[in-house]
Amino acid sequence: MDNGARQPHIVFLPSAGMGHLIPMAELAKLLVDRYHFTITFITFSEYSNKTQDAFLASLPSSITSLSLPPIPLSDLPEDSAIETRMSVAAARSVPYLRSLLLPLLSSTRLVAFIADLFATAACDAAKALKIPHFIFIPTNLLFVTLMFHLPAINAKLSCNFWELEHPVLLPGFPPIPGTEILNPLQDRKNECYKWMLEHAKRYREAEGILVNSFDAIEPEGANLLKKEEPGRATVYPVGPLIRAQAVSGEEGAHCLRWLDSQPAGSVLFVSFGSVGSHSTEQLGELALGLEASGQRFLWVVRSPVDLKSVGSNYINSQSADNPSAYLPEGFLERTKGVGLVVPSWAPQVDVLAHSSTGGFLSHCGWNSTLESMARGVPMIVWPLFAEQRMNSVMMVEGAKVAMRLKARKDGIFDREEISRVVKDLMEGEEGERLRKKAKEFEVEAAAAMTEGGSSSVALAALAEKLKSFPTV
Repeated sequence: MDNGARQPHIVFLPSAGMGHLIPMAELAKLLVDRYHFTITFITFSEYSNKTQDAFLASLPSSITSLSLPPIPLSDLPEDSAIETRMSVAAARSVPYLRSLLLPLLSSTRLVAFIADLFATAACDAAKALKIPHFIFIPTNLLFVTLMFHLPAINAKLSCNFWELEHPVLLPGFPPIPGTEILNPLQDRKNECYKWMLEHAKRYREAEGILVNSFDAIEPEGANLLKKEEPGRATVYPVGPLIRAQAVSGEEGAHCLRWLDSQPAGSVLFVSFGSVGSHSTEQLGELALGLEASGQRFLWVVRSPVDLKSVGSNYINSQSADNPSAYLPEGFLERTKGVGLVVPSWAPQVDVLAHSSTGGFLSHCGWNSTLESMARGVPMIVWPLFAEQRMNSVMMVEGAKVAMRLKARKDGIFDREEISRVVKDLMEGEEGERLRKKAKEFEVEAAAAMTEGGSSSVALAALAEKLKSFPTV
């Protein structure tokens, strides 16, 4: 079939989790709206759930979806890291993926295949069919820089990252202590580490790397990565790719009505993402710290979990019971006038955009960080896993728009420390400085996505490159 007159078509392959799917979908919508592409999402059926299915069904008609058959993973150890499971699933999906791509080759003008950061092995299906392939990075340029340098760093390492005496030096970024390097790289003997090295190699082989970030938040790193380098993929910072509005039911409306009754800039929003939680002891210290601070707060509470089980919690992220039962006795009654505690979920995008919100205590996941910056809200960072510790270093030391808590020797953040930092952010001079900086990033984030802005220019260059590829 002659596809020359058809709209250019792209296949996206996201990894597990809404945190990967949402920014990829935002990119897809931009390519549809601005450059008239059509899109097919191919998803892993074992990671499917009602939330994902409803989200995909809500996308514009130019964006359709297909699902891979279940990929067998029962031979993997039960304690395999979620990054390992996603990487193996992608590698084993190649023959099934090929069978889905072939009909698209004949029925559409298929110009590119874009895989998520942990699905690089799936690019073999595209390569076999001579479809240009790209990698989508839902996190930042700091992560990309680390991955580009990882093979060289690994060659010189004689210990694990967490055992390093000196910080890791990456061009364009503040020094990163070895303990803060992303979780999948902390154990060199783990299968996950080997997969990260494989991904690092494949990033360089791609036609391009699409990154959910914008120049102003990582200026030195952006300047370096946007320079063409032989043997390395072109980097396109195309963010912030964030939702304009949350999909909100009555639960969300309740949060927003409560915020409507609070003074401007007075509320600290407390949320640790869709899977983050703490031990019962830490939940108690957080509650008592918020109470002692005397500040207004909106807290999304999740039931205590052992963080080691985050892999199983990654896909099905609803709390199983009432998390309020784990809070200190009398806490809800004592804070009724100044705080609102909601179980498991709140319309985060809308909360951060609300005029009453003046700060964000966050796990520093990258989607949450971008949403906070795009709304001019300064942060207290409390990283839990994945690349969140690296993000925290960048936001505190690089972007200088966040505060970080100091833990006790046993790793617990106690109520006194929480109270001190919360008061400093919401009332102190340092908090006022961070608020001003966050407002600057709000302007920069919006400017990046408008015509002539850095991310808009990068997106236009990407679209032009995609449209230049001959039909396979």
